[in-house]
Amino acid sequence: MTKTAVVAFGGNAILRSGQKGSYQEQIANIQETCEAILPLVERGYNLIITYGNGPQVGNVMLQHEITSRVTNVLAMPLDVCVSETQGSIGYLIEQGLRNVLHQHNIQRNVVSLNTQVLVDKNDKMFQQPTKPIGPYYKFKHMKSFLEDNPGTPFKEDPKGNGWRRVVASPHPLKIFNIDVIDTLAKAGHIVVTIGGGGIPIVETDKGCFAGVEAVIDKDLSSSLAAVSVHADEFYILTDVPKIYINFRKENEQALEQITLAQAQQYLDDGQFTEGSMAPKIRAAINFVQKTDNTCIITNASQLNNPNCGTKIIKQ
Repeated sequence: MTKTAVVAFGGNAILRSGQKGSYQEQIANIQETCEAILPLVERGYNLIITYGNGPQVGNVMLQHEITSRVTNVLAMPLDVCVSETQGSIGYLIEQGLRNVLHQHNIQRNVVSLNTQVLVDKNDKMFQQPTKPIGPYYKFKHMKSFLEDNPGTPFKEDPKGNGWRRVVASPHPLKIFNIDVIDTLAKAGHIVVTIGGGGIPIVETDKGCFAGVEAVIDKDLSSSLAAVSVHADEFYILTDVPKIYINFRKENEQALEQITLAQAQQYLDDGQFTEGSMAPKIRAAINFVQKTDNTCIITNASQLNNPNCGTKIIKQ
């Protein structure tokens, strides 16, 4: 029976540290990552690929805000900015995959889908926004921004880089069209979807749906997708080959395989930082708990090795 894998592209799959985010940089990075996942294609996996949009959605939001100040074109809300980046990044990944498949004489269809994800309108994160988004502002620029946008929450960067806008990051509850995604993947098509954690949607009092000012954690949405399609394996791609405890300390240790209980204990002990490895560990725990299957956290370049990365297993 053909295995199904959900592969979550990390931010470095699209934009690397120190880069400006040009089209040329992004397409080169995506091409390299698409080459790296070729071993999964060659093993015949049904594939669902998810991806982040961290820097891109902040840039699009800034473009809207600047344009609205100097023209009559109104800025769009954050959920629309998420949708825009879903479309643009999905297009680049789809194109990159098509090129890689063509170069290796592999016949597989690739389809990219904009995807909405339901969140709870009463999620406590709406009262406690913590997710940084967009550029760093100097204090005087932040004050100027607040004059035009009163009430917008900002937080100072602990490393002294300035101030950044923060938004809610509610928990994903349901992925719209997940059955369609599952059907396409199990028919052998590679599906590129749930970009940036999905377009955040809430259910209104009248039973309809509306976008909301928020961003959803990409790894948690990817985990939800992997559970929903009963994936055999869930890959979380990041910028390190394995999970480490005591990271960047003298007693740093790479982990080959850990159980759910060990993963939770390391998380509780503060071994993994928020905004970095901690959300990935939570996503892995959620998947393994609900499926009894394996999650692998690794760097894309390691996928040619069947024993790559750190495996999180039930016990």
